[in-house]
Amino acid sequence: MDNTMQEGLDLKLKKPYHHKRKVKLTAKDVVFNIINYLIFGLFALICFFPFYYLFINTVSSTESVARGIVNFYPVDFTLQHYKDMFAIGDLGQAFFITISRAVIGTALMVAASAFCGYLMTKNEMWNKKFWYRFLIITMYFNAGLIPGYTNMLMLGLTDNYLGYIIPAIVQPFNIILVKTYVESIPAELEESAFMDGAGYWTIFTRIIWPLSKPILATIAIFGAVGHWNSFMDSMINMQNSPNLQTLQHKLYIWLNQSSNLGAVIGSSHSSSDLENIVDQLNSGKIIKYTIAMVTVLPILVVYPWMQKYFEKGIMLGAVKG
Repeated sequence: MDNTMQEGLDLKLKKPYHHKRKVKLTAKDVVFNIINYLIFGLFALICFFPFYYLFINTVSSTESVARGIVNFYPVDFTLQHYKDMFAIGDLGQAFFITISRAVIGTALMVAASAFCGYLMTKNEMWNKKFWYRFLIITMYFNAGLIPGYTNMLMLGLTDNYLGYIIPAIVQPFNIILVKTYVESIPAELEESAFMDGAGYWTIFTRIIWPLSKPILATIAIFGAVGHWNSFMDSMINMQNSPNLQTLQHKLYIWLNQSSNLGAVIGSSHSSSDLENIVDQLNSGKIIKYTIAMVTVLPILVVYPWMQKYFEKGIMLGAVKG
Protein backbone atom coordinates (compact mmCIF):
# COMPACT_ATOMS: atom_id res chain seq x y z
CA MET A 1 0.00 0.00 0.00
CA ASP A 2 1.49 3.36 -1.07
CA ASN A 3 1.69 6.44 1.17
CA THR A 4 -1.26 8.26 -0.50
CA MET A 5 -3.69 5.40 0.09
CA GLN A 6 -2.40 4.97 3.62
CA GLU A 7 -2.96 8.67 4.40
CA GLY A 8 -6.48 8.51 2.97
CA LEU A 9 -7.27 5.48 5.10
CA ASP A 10 -5.91 7.20 8.19
CA LEU A 11 -8.09 10.25 7.54
CA LYS A 12 -11.18 8.07 7.18
CA LEU A 13 -10.38 6.30 10.44
CA LYS A 14 -9.85 9.58 12.25
CA LYS A 15 -13.03 11.15 10.86
CA PRO A 16 -15.83 10.90 13.44
CA TYR A 17 -18.88 8.92 12.44
CA HIS A 18 -22.18 10.65 13.03
CA HIS A 19 -25.07 8.26 13.25
CA LYS A 20 -28.47 9.72 12.57
CA ARG A 21 -30.87 8.59 15.16
CA LYS A 22 -34.18 7.52 13.71
CA VAL A 23 -37.19 8.55 15.72
CA LYS A 24 -40.08 6.17 15.50
CA LEU A 25 -43.35 8.04 14.98
CA THR A 26 -46.51 6.88 16.68
CA ALA A 27 -49.92 6.90 15.02
CA LYS A 28 -50.78 10.13 16.84
CA ASP A 29 -47.60 11.77 15.53
CA VAL A 30 -48.44 10.76 11.97
CA VAL A 31 -51.98 12.12 12.23
CA PHE A 32 -50.68 15.35 13.79
CA ASN A 33 -48.14 15.81 10.97
CA ILE A 34 -50.76 15.16 8.29
CA ILE A 35 -53.13 17.72 9.81
CA ASN A 36 -50.28 20.24 10.09
CA TYR A 37 -49.28 19.76 6.46
CA LEU A 38 -52.89 20.11 5.32
CA ILE A 39 -53.51 23.28 7.33
CA PHE A 40 -50.28 25.01 6.31
CA GLY A 41 -50.62 23.79 2.73
CA LEU A 42 -54.13 25.26 2.56
CA PHE A 43 -52.89 28.50 4.10
CA ALA A 44 -50.05 28.68 1.55
CA LEU A 45 -52.51 28.05 -1.27
CA ILE A 46 -54.80 30.84 -0.02
CA CYS A 47 -51.83 33.24 0.06
CA PHE A 48 -50.52 32.16 -3.36
CA PHE A 49 -53.78 32.02 -5.34
CA PRO A 50 -54.38 35.82 -5.59
CA PHE A 51 -50.97 36.24 -7.25
CA TYR A 52 -51.66 33.30 -9.54
CA TYR A 53 -55.10 34.65 -10.43
CA LEU A 54 -53.55 38.04 -11.19
CA PHE A 55 -50.97 36.41 -13.44
CA ILE A 56 -53.37 34.23 -15.46
CA ASN A 57 -55.52 37.29 -16.15
CA THR A 58 -52.53 39.21 -17.48
CA VAL A 59 -51.69 36.46 -19.99
CA SER A 60 -55.29 35.89 -21.15
CA SER A 61 -57.12 37.75 -23.88
CA THR A 62 -59.14 40.86 -23.05
CA GLU A 63 -62.34 39.20 -24.24
CA SER A 64 -61.83 36.20 -21.93
CA VAL A 65 -61.22 38.42 -18.92
CA ALA A 66 -64.26 40.57 -19.78
CA ARG A 67 -66.47 37.46 -20.00
CA GLY A 68 -65.19 36.29 -16.59
CA ILE A 69 -64.14 32.83 -17.77
CA VAL A 70 -60.52 33.08 -16.51
CA ASN A 71 -60.52 31.30 -13.17
CA PHE A 72 -57.86 28.59 -12.82
CA TYR A 73 -55.82 28.68 -16.04
CA PRO A 74 -55.08 31.19 -18.84
CA VAL A 75 -57.58 31.44 -21.70
CA ASP A 76 -56.29 32.45 -25.17
CA PHE A 77 -52.72 32.88 -23.93
CA THR A 78 -51.06 36.15 -24.97
CA LEU A 79 -48.27 38.49 -23.85
CA GLN A 80 -49.77 41.47 -25.64
CA HIS A 81 -50.86 43.11 -22.38
CA TYR A 82 -47.25 43.36 -21.20
CA LYS A 83 -46.27 44.89 -24.55
CA ASP A 84 -49.13 47.38 -24.26
CA MET A 85 -48.09 48.26 -20.72
CA PHE A 86 -44.52 49.09 -21.71
CA ALA A 87 -45.86 51.04 -24.70
CA ILE A 88 -47.38 53.56 -22.29
CA GLY A 89 -45.16 56.61 -22.57
CA ASP A 90 -44.24 57.39 -18.96
CA LEU A 91 -44.49 53.90 -17.48
CA GLY A 92 -40.90 52.97 -18.32
CA GLN A 93 -39.70 56.13 -16.61
CA ALA A 94 -41.82 55.31 -13.54
CA PHE A 95 -40.36 51.80 -13.46
CA PHE A 96 -36.82 53.23 -13.60
CA ILE A 97 -37.58 55.73 -10.81
CA THR A 98 -38.96 52.98 -8.58
CA ILE A 99 -36.02 50.62 -9.14
CA SER A 100 -33.39 53.34 -8.72
CA ARG A 101 -34.88 54.70 -5.50
CA ALA A 102 -35.16 51.17 -4.10
CA VAL A 103 -31.51 50.35 -4.90
CA ILE A 104 -29.90 53.69 -3.95
CA GLY A 105 -32.16 54.38 -0.97
CA THR A 106 -31.70 50.88 0.45
CA ALA A 107 -27.91 50.96 0.03
CA LEU A 108 -27.57 54.32 1.80
CA MET A 109 -30.00 53.29 4.54
CA VAL A 110 -28.12 50.06 5.24
CA ALA A 111 -24.77 51.86 5.36
CA ALA A 112 -26.11 54.58 7.70
CA SER A 113 -27.91 52.08 9.94
CA ALA A 114 -24.82 49.88 10.22
CA PHE A 115 -22.47 52.71 11.12
CA CYS A 116 -24.88 54.49 13.49
CA GLY A 117 -25.81 51.20 15.16
CA TYR A 118 -22.12 50.45 15.70
CA LEU A 119 -21.54 53.92 17.16
CA MET A 120 -24.43 53.46 19.57
CA THR A 121 -22.57 50.53 21.14
CA LYS A 122 -19.49 52.63 22.00
CA ASN A 123 -19.32 54.13 25.49
CA GLU A 124 -16.80 56.66 24.16
CA MET A 125 -19.50 58.29 22.03
CA TRP A 126 -20.29 61.83 23.18
CA ASN A 127 -23.66 61.98 25.02
CA LYS A 128 -24.50 58.45 23.90
CA LYS A 129 -27.56 58.09 26.16
CA PHE A 130 -29.03 61.39 25.00
CA TRP A 131 -28.69 60.60 21.29
CA TYR A 132 -30.02 57.08 21.73
CA ARG A 133 -33.10 58.32 23.59
CA PHE A 134 -33.56 61.10 21.05
CA LEU A 135 -33.45 58.47 18.30
CA ILE A 136 -36.12 56.35 20.01
CA ILE A 137 -38.43 59.36 20.52
CA THR A 138 -38.55 59.94 16.76
CA MET A 139 -40.15 56.51 16.36
CA TYR A 140 -43.26 57.60 18.28
CA PHE A 141 -43.64 61.29 17.37
CA ASN A 142 -43.58 63.03 14.01
CA ALA A 143 -44.60 66.41 12.67
CA GLY A 144 -47.57 65.19 10.64
CA LEU A 145 -48.53 65.41 6.99
CA ILE A 146 -48.80 69.19 6.46
CA PRO A 147 -45.73 70.22 8.53
CA GLY A 148 -43.80 67.40 6.87
CA TYR A 149 -44.75 68.66 3.40
CA THR A 150 -43.87 72.23 4.41
CA ASN A 151 -40.50 71.05 5.65
CA MET A 152 -39.83 69.20 2.39
CA LEU A 153 -40.87 72.32 0.47
CA MET A 154 -38.52 74.58 2.45
CA LEU A 155 -35.63 72.14 1.94
CA GLY A 156 -36.26 72.05 -1.80
CA LEU A 157 -37.04 68.33 -1.82
CA THR A 158 -40.46 68.58 -3.51
CA ASP A 159 -40.41 67.75 -7.22
CA ASN A 160 -36.87 66.57 -6.57
CA TYR A 161 -35.57 63.00 -6.90
CA LEU A 162 -33.57 63.42 -3.67
CA GLY A 163 -36.90 63.71 -1.86
CA TYR A 164 -37.15 59.93 -2.15
CA ILE A 165 -33.62 59.25 -0.87
CA ILE A 166 -32.59 61.72 1.85
CA PRO A 167 -35.58 61.42 4.27
CA ALA A 168 -35.30 57.61 4.30
CA ILE A 169 -31.58 57.29 5.03
CA VAL A 170 -31.90 57.38 8.83
CA GLN A 171 -34.34 54.73 10.11
CA PRO A 172 -34.38 54.54 13.95
CA PHE A 173 -35.85 51.03 14.13
CA ASN A 174 -33.16 49.62 11.83
CA ILE A 175 -30.42 51.35 13.82
CA ILE A 176 -31.72 49.75 17.00
CA LEU A 177 -31.74 46.33 15.32
CA VAL A 178 -28.12 46.74 14.23
CA LYS A 179 -27.11 48.01 17.68
CA THR A 180 -28.64 44.96 19.35
CA TYR A 181 -26.94 42.62 16.90
CA VAL A 182 -23.50 44.26 17.26
CA GLU A 183 -23.76 43.95 21.04
CA SER A 184 -24.09 40.17 20.60
CA ILE A 185 -20.72 39.98 18.81
CA PRO A 186 -17.95 38.93 21.26
CA ALA A 187 -16.11 41.99 22.56
CA GLU A 188 -12.83 40.06 22.47
CA LEU A 189 -12.71 40.49 18.68
CA GLU A 190 -12.61 44.28 18.97
CA GLU A 191 -10.20 44.19 21.90
CA SER A 192 -7.72 42.06 19.99
CA ALA A 193 -8.02 44.40 16.98
CA PHE A 194 -7.37 47.42 19.20
CA MET A 195 -4.28 45.72 20.59
CA ASP A 196 -3.03 45.25 17.03
CA GLY A 197 -3.44 49.00 16.40
CA ALA A 198 -6.73 49.02 14.48
CA GLY A 199 -9.01 52.06 14.72
CA TYR A 200 -12.80 52.27 14.84
CA TRP A 201 -13.17 52.53 11.06
CA THR A 202 -10.92 49.53 10.44
CA ILE A 203 -12.77 47.47 13.04
CA PHE A 204 -16.11 48.46 11.54
CA THR A 205 -15.18 47.63 7.95
CA ARG A 206 -13.05 44.52 8.62
CA ILE A 207 -14.87 42.92 11.56
CA ILE A 208 -18.32 44.37 12.34
CA TRP A 209 -19.59 44.73 8.77
CA PRO A 210 -18.76 41.14 7.64
CA LEU A 211 -20.16 39.62 10.83
CA SER A 212 -23.38 41.67 10.58
CA LYS A 213 -24.52 40.33 7.21
CA PRO A 214 -27.66 38.61 8.61
CA ILE A 215 -29.05 41.75 10.24
CA LEU A 216 -27.94 43.95 7.33
CA ALA A 217 -29.79 41.66 4.92
CA THR A 218 -32.86 41.88 7.17
CA ILE A 219 -32.99 45.67 7.21
CA ALA A 220 -32.17 45.69 3.49
CA ILE A 221 -35.38 43.73 2.88
CA PHE A 222 -37.33 46.14 5.07
CA GLY A 223 -35.87 49.13 3.23
CA ALA A 224 -36.29 47.71 -0.28
CA VAL A 225 -39.91 46.71 0.31
CA GLY A 226 -40.64 50.10 1.86
CA HIS A 227 -39.14 51.99 -1.10
CA TRP A 228 -40.75 49.72 -3.67
CA ASN A 229 -44.27 49.93 -2.21
CA SER A 230 -44.21 53.60 -1.24
CA PHE A 231 -46.45 55.93 -3.22
CA MET A 232 -47.61 58.56 -0.71
CA ASP A 233 -44.36 60.53 -1.00
CA SER A 234 -44.70 60.43 -4.78
CA MET A 235 -48.34 61.50 -4.69
CA ILE A 236 -47.72 64.38 -2.24
CA ASN A 237 -44.25 65.63 -3.08
CA MET A 238 -44.09 65.01 -6.84
CA GLN A 239 -47.40 66.53 -7.94
CA ASN A 240 -45.83 68.83 -10.54
CA SER A 241 -43.26 66.32 -11.83
CA PRO A 242 -44.95 63.38 -13.63
CA ASN A 243 -41.52 62.17 -14.79
CA LEU A 244 -40.55 61.55 -11.13
CA GLN A 245 -43.68 59.62 -10.15
CA THR A 246 -43.24 55.99 -9.08
CA LEU A 247 -44.73 52.84 -10.52
CA GLN A 248 -47.09 52.49 -7.55
CA HIS A 249 -48.30 56.04 -8.11
CA LYS A 250 -49.06 55.18 -11.73
CA LEU A 251 -50.97 52.10 -10.59
CA TYR A 252 -52.99 54.31 -8.24
CA ILE A 253 -53.81 56.62 -11.16
CA TRP A 254 -54.94 53.66 -13.26
CA LEU A 255 -57.14 52.43 -10.43
CA ASN A 256 -58.84 55.83 -10.24
CA GLN A 257 -59.31 55.98 -13.99
CA SER A 258 -60.94 52.54 -13.99
CA SER A 259 -63.26 53.61 -11.17
CA ASN A 260 -64.18 56.79 -13.03
CA LEU A 261 -64.98 54.84 -16.20
CA GLY A 262 -67.14 52.49 -14.17
CA ALA A 263 -69.08 55.43 -12.76
CA VAL A 264 -69.60 56.89 -16.24
CA ILE A 265 -71.21 53.68 -17.46
CA GLY A 266 -74.04 54.20 -15.01
CA SER A 267 -75.17 57.39 -16.80
CA SER A 268 -77.13 57.55 -20.05
CA HIS A 269 -75.12 57.08 -23.26
CA SER A 270 -75.75 55.89 -26.76
CA SER A 271 -75.01 52.25 -27.58
CA SER A 272 -71.83 53.09 -29.52
CA ASP A 273 -70.52 55.31 -26.72
CA LEU A 274 -71.37 52.64 -24.18
CA GLU A 275 -69.44 50.01 -26.14
CA ASN A 276 -66.39 52.29 -26.33
CA ILE A 277 -66.53 52.95 -22.60
CA VAL A 278 -66.82 49.23 -21.84
CA ASP A 279 -63.84 48.49 -24.11
CA GLN A 280 -61.80 51.19 -22.36
CA LEU A 281 -62.80 49.83 -18.97
CA ASN A 282 -61.79 46.27 -19.87
CA SER A 283 -58.50 47.45 -21.36
CA GLY A 284 -57.78 49.58 -18.32
CA LYS A 285 -58.60 46.64 -16.07
CA ILE A 286 -56.09 44.41 -17.84
CA ILE A 287 -53.40 47.09 -17.78
CA LYS A 288 -54.10 47.55 -14.08
CA TYR A 289 -53.61 43.83 -13.48
CA THR A 290 -50.40 43.84 -15.54
CA ILE A 291 -48.90 46.82 -13.70
CA ALA A 292 -49.80 45.20 -10.37
CA MET A 293 -48.07 41.98 -11.45
CA VAL A 294 -44.92 43.84 -12.50
CA THR A 295 -45.03 45.74 -9.21
CA VAL A 296 -45.23 42.59 -7.08
CA LEU A 297 -42.86 40.35 -9.07
CA PRO A 298 -39.48 41.86 -8.02
CA ILE A 299 -40.24 41.42 -4.31
CA LEU A 300 -41.32 37.81 -4.90
CA VAL A 301 -38.01 37.18 -6.69
CA VAL A 302 -35.73 38.96 -4.21
CA TYR A 303 -37.21 37.63 -0.97
CA PRO A 304 -36.36 33.91 -1.41
CA TRP A 305 -32.77 34.87 -2.25
CA MET A 306 -32.47 36.89 0.98
CA GLN A 307 -34.50 34.50 3.12
CA LYS A 308 -31.55 32.65 4.69
CA TYR A 309 -30.11 35.95 5.96
CA PHE A 310 -33.53 37.21 6.94
CA GLU A 311 -34.22 34.19 9.18
CA LYS A 312 -30.93 34.66 11.03
CA GLY A 313 -31.31 38.40 11.43
CA ILE A 314 -34.91 38.40 12.59
CA MET A 315 -34.02 36.09 15.50
CA LEU A 316 -31.33 38.43 16.88
CA GLY A 317 -31.44 38.81 20.60
CA ALA A 318 -33.48 35.63 21.05
CA VAL A 319 -30.43 33.79 22.45
CA LYS A 320 -27.92 35.80 24.46
CA GLY A 321 -24.64 34.43 25.73
